Amino acid sequence: MRLFAAVLPPPGAVEELGREVRALRASAGADALRWTRPDGWHFTLAFYGEVPEETVPELELRLERAAGRTEPFLLAVTGGGTFGRGKALWAGASGDLTALGRLAARAQAAGKRAGVGGEEHRHYRAHLTLARGKGDVDLRACTDALAEFAGTGWTVGELVLVRSLLPASGVPGEQPRYTPVARWALGGSG
Repeated sequence: MRLFAAVLPPPGAVEELGREVRALRASAGADALRWTRPDGWHFTLAFYGEVPEETVPELELRLERAAGRTEPFLLAVTGGGTFGRGKALWAGASGDLTALGRLAARAQAAGKRAGVGGEEHRHYRAHLTLARGKGDVDLRACTDALAEFAGTGWTVGELVLVRSLLPASGVPGEQPRYTPVARWALGGSG
């Protein structure tokens, strides 16, 4: 199964960002994007790819330990930008980004110790993907609007292992579906 570790924003944060995204969709260039669904918004900590069923229990055990070693911390959806010359529009984060980065490093290390997701990642950059496009898209209107966005903060209290189900129907615009597989409270084991 295709898995990743993530922090999921709470419903209030999703609602706030949803209002902002509705306004963004009216911006110049926004019609050239495929917008992600709010029920799939997340901050990826570590991507593991295809994980054999027999490896999942080991990964879960190691993620539980990672969560237990991380105290709850404050986070908010704030600002945004693009990757890949307009191929991805994202919202950023503010708050205790050091703790978020530490949790991401622990989630990546958990995967490596379980024998999955072994590729090295660049410096962790917290982002929540809002939309994807093809080719060069000028998204300055979107990024300018996102620069002013500052959502209400919340306390991150859990680490979530998520299954990604890729579209299989071939229907244009179909998006991956994300299903939580397991959750662990932060700070559970000191």
